[in-house]
Amino acid sequence: MKVLIKLAVCAASVAASVLLCDAARAADAAKKILFFSKSSGFEHDMIKEKNGQPSEAQKILAELGRKNHFDFTFTKDGSVFTPENIARYDVFCFYTTGDLTQPGADHNPPMTKEGKEAFLDAIRNGKGFVGIHSATDTFHSGANGVDPYIKMIGGEFVTHDGWVPGHLIVEDRSFPGISGVPDDFGPPEEWYSLKNFSPGLHVLLAHNTEAMGRKAPYDRPNYPCTWAQSYGKGRSFYTSMGHRLEVWQTPVFQQVLVGGLRWAAGDAEADATPNMDKVTPQAKGQ
Repeated sequence: MKVLIKLAVCAASVAASVLLCDAARAADAAKKILFFSKSSGFEHDMIKEKNGQPSEAQKILAELGRKNHFDFTFTKDGSVFTPENIARYDVFCFYTTGDLTQPGADHNPPMTKEGKEAFLDAIRNGKGFVGIHSATDTFHSGANGVDPYIKMIGGEFVTHDGWVPGHLIVEDRSFPGISGVPDDFGPPEEWYSLKNFSPGLHVLLAHNTEAMGRKAPYDRPNYPCTWAQSYGKGRSFYTSMGHRLEVWQTPVFQQVLVGGLRWAAGDAEADATPNMDKVTPQAKGQ
């Protein structure tokens, strides 16, 4: 009987150890990120796959993944947005344009309307989202009001000038990836003018439009460029940077992007309390 008891205790101990090891492995597992780059509208050079080779964005993200414990999957196929596939990922990273439920310019398979709803529900229920550059030039609002996707990402593209110097104001250096952004950072870039900002934005970087010369389309009060927000139980991060390869290659942009991915994945914590009233008050309602 004593032998049986000892065996039972040993078995229980081994089982507990296995459970602890499994839990440790799960905690240490690389975050799974779906990088989605379908272009139903204009396709940016950064995400073009030429002669069957990965895009410039894919190359840089793959390297950042190796360095930061991210497991990237790259696709332009909107049909992957099914509840079963969505459940596989921790974060969805978009560099997209247009109505993704339409084949559009690149003729890749679109999302279904049900796929779009399932994707938004997944973010609302706890998944992470990161939008880069033209992700705000996606699912534009119309006669029925602001599109649900725009509410999730936090703002909507209006227009842009050519490659012009920016002048960014750092609003929160404590957020992951933002501490290394220099004062007045703003390389020549296709800076976006944006509208339909969600009221819950925590602004991280804002445009100093006076320093940009108040030239169209930047003849407006200061407005957000990079931000984070809660979306239901999920996390949404966006930066309008990312048009040019030269910007992608800067350590500053890469740090901002990695910080956003880590926060969206739940690997980094930060205060995302809405602050538009304080830092860009005149942007509200634009």
